[in-house]
Amino acid sequence: MKKVKPPRSYDGRSRLQQAQQTRANVLDVARTAFLEQGYAPTTIAAIARTAGVSVETIYKAFGGKAGLVRAIYEKALAGRGSRPAPQRSDAMSASRADGHSIVRAWGRLTSEVSPLVSPILLLVRDGAAADEELAELRRQAEEERLTRMTLNARKLADRGFLKDGLGIERAGEILWTYSSPELYELLVVKRGWSAEEYGEFVGEALAAAVIEG
Repeated sequence: MKKVKPPRSYDGRSRLQQAQQTRANVLDVARTAFLEQGYAPTTIAAIARTAGVSVETIYKAFGGKAGLVRAIYEKALAGRGSRPAPQRSDAMSASRADGHSIVRAWGRLTSEVSPLVSPILLLVRDGAAADEELAELRRQAEEERLTRMTLNARKLADRGFLKDGLGIERAGEILWTYSSPELYELLVVKRGWSAEEYGEFVGEALAAAVIEG
């Protein structure tokens, strides 16, 4: 009698890793294409061809071009560190002893995250007038950023670091302004500041604008 080969074990971890690598590759290809060519001229077919996947795979995973941009934006928000940037931001606000060091640390984090996030948000802004899905994505991204900055302002207020008479809502709006892609566009894109110079400026400006003393 012939020996029956045992069934191959299902390697779920390897399959998951492959799927994650494929997703990351698609997002990298799409980011490059959108930023080099613009939103409207870039096609799902071209992205799929460069990434070595099917058009159907992209539609199933992301739901189309606007979904791809949303995924690129969300990936950029995490930054380049081993932990997502929002988690590192929260840790900074909890561990540092004074408000000046907190907002300067946020400025340094901005120098890491903004070069990843701001070009995508500027792409969304420029395409929103002609694309309803991008317009909705822009609205959601702005609301999410304002919510996050207001939360940061509340953390400063809870520890007594906000300037006397500066309310949480107004402080959140100031943080929101200094984290805007338009400020990045003015100083980095148009004036040629380095990311490090930009992050230092944001930290110093926030310290002067919202921190007591």
